Amino acid sequence: MTVDGSLVLHGLNIVYELATLTLTTLGLAIVFGLLGVMNMAHGEFVMLGAYCVVTVQGWGWPLPTAFPLAVVVCGALGWAVERWLIRPLYARPFDTLLATWALAMLMRKTVEAIWGKGYQTLDTPLAQPLMLGATAYPAYRLGLIVLVALLLVAIGLWWRRSTAGLRVRAMTGNPVLAQALGIDTRRLASRTFVVGVVLAGAAGVLLAPLVRVEPGIGVDYLLDAFFVLVVGGLGSLGGLLGGVGAIGGTQAVVSSIAGQTSGYAVVLVLSILFLWLKPDGLLARR
Repeated sequence: MTVDGSLVLHGLNIVYELATLTLTTLGLAIVFGLLGVMNMAHGEFVMLGAYCVVTVQGWGWPLPTAFPLAVVVCGALGWAVERWLIRPLYARPFDTLLATWALAMLMRKTVEAIWGKGYQTLDTPLAQPLMLGATAYPAYRLGLIVLVALLLVAIGLWWRRSTAGLRVRAMTGNPVLAQALGIDTRRLASRTFVVGVVLAGAAGVLLAPLVRVEPGIGVDYLLDAFFVLVVGGLGSLGGLLGGVGAIGGTQAVVSSIAGQTSGYAVVLVLSILFLWLKPDGLLARR
């Protein structure tokens, strides 16, 4: 491969890493950024989506059927969790953290009991390369990058121009006033939580063909998403993108130079510095 080809490949890998980080952070950005709930089970919902792919493969169904399965499973579980676990604890952030941490362990152990602790392999025909000039790159990764870009545009338009987005902004800005104006904040909060966990499950479905699926994969996704929100700030799409750029870009560059462990260490130090010096992040909601 030529030097130019190597640069293109390296650049595509960085863009892919940023896209996957955005995808796995979106759900937590909604739940934590808008509702103030630090959902410690976020990574487990990503894991649950990945195991939906494992399930449909075991049943002999087409892989795309994992999407509706993940929506139903994560949506139903998310609704039940918000209704009976999160709702009584909205005014007690530390208690919600402990409750969702316990939920994460329960989900992980349940998956271990059903599928075991080992890695699951997926037979997928999604690894065909696509030629970009003289550079071959997996078509599925390119499709994932495009999908994430379109998803961000759709969320931005929904947030700014839809009636539902206006109601969510009102609820997060001043819930008491929003309720006085006739907005059912309880139902809206429940739907927002469900959307967040469904996005996490959808991320798991999309990433399952690219990662090693096992019960512990959710922990890494939770930590990466948390670092992104710490650096970028809560409650804004700009904060999400800023955090993804700072965390994903730093980790990708440092890892390529000094190894993956060094990249993770630098990201950890960067997050601690932001918590100390700029706790609101780069572009927090005002």
